[in-house]
This record gives sequence, structure tokens and C-alpha cells, in this order.
Amino acid sequence: MLKYLIIPLSDDAVSFCHYCPGNMSKPITPALLKDGIKWAMKENLSIQFVYPYSILSQDILELIDEVDHIDIVPSNSTSLVHRENADIVVFDQWEEFKKFHFVCGQSYVIRTSLSDLLDNEPYFKTALTTADRINVALADIQNIGDNDMKKYNAFLSRLIQPILEEYKSGHQVQINLLTDRLMLRDMNNCNAGYESITLAPDGKFYTCPAFYLSGFESIGDVNKGLNRKNEQLYKLSYAPICRNCDAFQCKRCVWLNKNLTHEINTPSHEQCVVSHMERNASRNLLLAFREIDPTFLHDVEIAHIDYLDPFEKLINKK
Repeated sequence: MLKYLIIPLSDDAVSFCHYCPGNMSKPITPALLKDGIKWAMKENLSIQFVYPYSILSQDILELIDEVDHIDIVPSNSTSLVHRENADIVVFDQWEEFKKFHFVCGQSYVIRTSLSDLLDNEPYFKTALTTADRINVALADIQNIGDNDMKKYNAFLSRLIQPILEEYKSGHQVQINLLTDRLMLRDMNNCNAGYESITLAPDGKFYTCPAFYLSGFESIGDVNKGLNRKNEQLYKLSYAPICRNCDAFQCKRCVWLNKNLTHEINTPSHEQCVVSHMERNASRNLLLAFREIDPTFLHDVEIAHIDYLDPFEKLINKK
């Protein structure tokens, strides 16, 4: 069931996920934004506005202020007001991340390659001491090889002790890579195409901003409504591998699925391995917490597994 409407306010709105942002400054028109807001209100959807780096027109800003919404803003936005009041601040440059003043109540996303994440590990760990929540979005997950996987696994292991230290001090920092899995009891994925859709600056609906920027076919417009072909395929219940998985923190990115396997409901090897490494590191974090307090999250169990890609396990069974 749809819950959210994502509205990139320009073609070059910041990317908060795996996809690359657009490179053309083509802002949404006030008329289209007004229609999109009306449609969302009629469908009882929450709105998430995704901002570009440049300043928006006054007409656009006034329309935004008329409705309850979530602001997703780039860290180097030209508007200081937008950065300070954003619900989610997105970094795509480590230089911005290193010097940013993290504040309570905001969530942060760092969109990065794996190699850059590893190179900037000290700065990432420092941010854990002040930020309340940090999400990491790997921009090159489709290119991660076996050697890179080993480096990523080691990186996750090195995060366990800093997280423990923060919790000991009373700072319950959240990192999507590790702490989310501890709190989840079932899948909590992106769910683009099922729980959220995107209204792009061209006036059409897309599964998510990545589908728009990658040139995929639209799934309707604000005048004619939605036209999702085989929309059941976006549901977890129609994803035979994912519905039996317990890497609950996995984004289950349908855009990556489509690009790497050509199937909306089938994950790639890379996405599965990365998610299971995070799941296993979360298990180690849970065990480390229980060495300090045996009653910590007493109702949570993350079982030991002997695989990283469930598809390969299924093949081996046959």
C-alpha cells in the first residue's frame, strides 16, 4: 500500500541512495508541484521533498511550506536555512562530511564508494560520537568484488567497539549498517514501487528517482494516475528469495535488481552478500552487547549462518 510520495525538486536533486544524481538543473514547475501536492493529499500520502544544490524559486518554497513534509537536503546546499532545518542531510563529498557540525535530531546520509568509505574510516568513527543517526549508501555496490567484500567485512567489524563505547556513554547512535538489524523483527526495505513512488520534474510518476534518471518508462502521471504493470512484483511476498531472508536491514533496492538481474523482485549477488555481511556483523555486535549486559535485547536472536548469498545456498541444496 502506498504511503509516500517522493518529489525531487529538480533533475539535479541530491541522490540519497545508490544511484547517481542528474547533472541538469531542470527544476519542477510551480504548477506541477501544486498538482503533485494535491494528488498526494487526495491519496493520503506523506510527502518527501528532495532538494537540489541551488536555491529554489519563491513560488516553489511557498508551495512546500503549505504542506507537512520531510526535507532531504544536500550538505552543500546554497541555502543555510534548508541545511539547518532539514530532516535528512545528504553528503556526497567526504570533505563536507569531515567539517560538518552534526546536531541532535537530524539524520545523515553519506553516499560514497566503498574505497572512499575505507579511506575515511577515522572521520566516520569521529562522526559517531556526535551524530544520532548515519546511513551509508554505497554508490558502487554493483562493482564490489570478492576482495572488496573482505575489506568491507573487516570495516564492519572495526565499527563494533566504537558503537559499544557510545552506548556505554549514553549516546545511542544508530547506523543503518549495524544497529538497524538489532531493532527489526521483519523486513524493513526501501519498498519503492509498493510503499513509495516518485513524481519527477517531467510531470510523470516513476518507481523511484533512480528509475527516472536512468531513463526507465514512467508509471503514470498526476492527471491520469498510476499505471504500474505487474505491481505485485514490488511486494516482498512476490520476492521468493527475499521473503525468506532475515537480513531485515537490507534496502532490497528494486533499481539495483532491475539493473543487475533484469528482474524487479530478484536481488543481485552483490546486494545479497553486502547485506548478509551487515547482518552477521550485527549479530557480533549483539553478542558484544551481551558480554556487558546479558539481558540486552533479550528477545532478539540472530542465528549463525554459513552462507552470504541465499541464492547460492538454494542451488547447493539442489
